[in-house]
Amino acid sequence: MNDADVSKQIQQMVRFIRQEADEKANEISVSAEEEFNIEKLQIVEAEKKKIRQEYERKQKQVEVRKKIEYSMQLNASRIKVLQAQDDLVNAMREAASKDLLNVSHHKFQHHHNYEGLLKSLIVQGLLRLKEPAVLLRCRKEDLHMVQSVLHAAKAEYAEKAKVHQPEIIVDSIHLPSAPSHDDPHALSCSGGVVLASRDGKIVFENTLDARLDVIFHGKLPEISRPCCSDS
Repeated sequence: MNDADVSKQIQQMVRFIRQEADEKANEISVSAEEEFNIEKLQIVEAEKKKIRQEYERKQKQVEVRKKIEYSMQLNASRIKVLQAQDDLVNAMREAASKDLLNVSHHKFQHHHNYEGLLKSLIVQGLLRLKEPAVLLRCRKEDLHMVQSVLHAAKAEYAEKAKVHQPEIIVDSIHLPSAPSHDDPHALSCSGGVVLASRDGKIVFENTLDARLDVIFHGKLPEISRPCCSDS
């Protein structure tokens, strides 16, 4: 083998080695590119996951704040409604209290048949107490009317309860008079009666003011009052 053949073989070997080196380098480059892309994708996905989690966390915070704000607004609205209802009830009660004064006022007693109302209140008290003897207290200005209806009230009670007529003792101590503009904070009574057992252990307050209080609490139905033509 001459020098030309040796040189040719050497050149062929060099080209082969270079080709293998180029292929290997290309393979390494491709592999590195793939690993880089995979790692880059993993990093991107991890960041996306963090962003989603942060977004969900902030969204939940916003929803919680909205719920809290809605609850506060709802409570504020309820308080306003309750306050408005309370104001309305108080206004109605005040108006009703003024009307009660007309029921027992001497100028309007006949119109409202206050005497018949007193009898009904006494009968109702007797039915509630169911005592053979009771003590009755009324306003001083109503004393004459109370005494005038006692007999009828006892008879009506006895008929309804199927018992003997009870003994009714009219107390010498009277209920307060109607409210006065001179002293609006003084004890007062718009009318009606208070009945108690002889031992004082059972008391039934059946004044117009007491009935008004109970009515505004929604516990007492309206009693049936006789009309003026029945008196």
